[in-house]
Amino acid sequence: MKVSILIPIFDEAPSVRELLDKVLDVEIDAEKEIIVVESGSTDGSREIVKEFEAAGKIQALYQDRPRGKGNAIKAALAAATGDIILIQDGDLEYDIKDYPRLLAPIIEGKADFVLGSRHLGHEDWQFRSFIDDQFYARVINVGGKFFTMLFNILYGVSLTDPATMYKVFRRSCMEGIHWKCNYFDLDWEMVAKLIRKGFIPMEVAVSYASRSTAQGKKIRFWRDGTTVFLAILRFRWFG
Repeated sequence: MKVSILIPIFDEAPSVRELLDKVLDVEIDAEKEIIVVESGSTDGSREIVKEFEAAGKIQALYQDRPRGKGNAIKAALAAATGDIILIQDGDLEYDIKDYPRLLAPIIEGKADFVLGSRHLGHEDWQFRSFIDDQFYARVINVGGKFFTMLFNILYGVSLTDPATMYKVFRRSCMEGIHWKCNYFDLDWEMVAKLIRKGFIPMEVAVSYASRSTAQGKKIRFWRDGTTVFLAILRFRWFG
């Protein structure tokens, strides 16, 4: 069995080397195919990715400019050949050591689609905490809570964290699906469309250490909140 680990990278120089080393080192019960999509970074991230590619450790795709996280993931999905897809962000907010826990339900035949829930890993639903901007962290937490409630009502599920980056599923699940979104709204499109195909995700608790915009977090509440809201509504009935 092969697991395709998809990693979109844009301006992640402080963390990308450590991240790739950890992904390479983590032990899982499957072969690893690591696909990195580098989206025109200007901080040295591309050069680091090229080092790993030259050493034969990863497969790399290079975009001439940033087209959005969702666009990078779509490019990686098109190149993936694994039996299982695992999406990994280019930072260290999530713990790579959670891979075995995320993959186990699929490898053992207990699930086809798994979400790594940040909520289940915390007693408080406000799992984002920015050291340098607690107010913005609260805004993002409230927005996430609202979108999760809206999603659950519209799709008839009871998920705790549909927006999580850790999405793991059999590649066969996405047969016949055409992905449309190019930004953070792809996170919601993927869950929406897989649910509409009948794949209700199993949630597994994962570790999470949030970072602020000053530390490199790229999501913006109003810009990305608007596209997420529209995606939740749109893919309930269309697309």
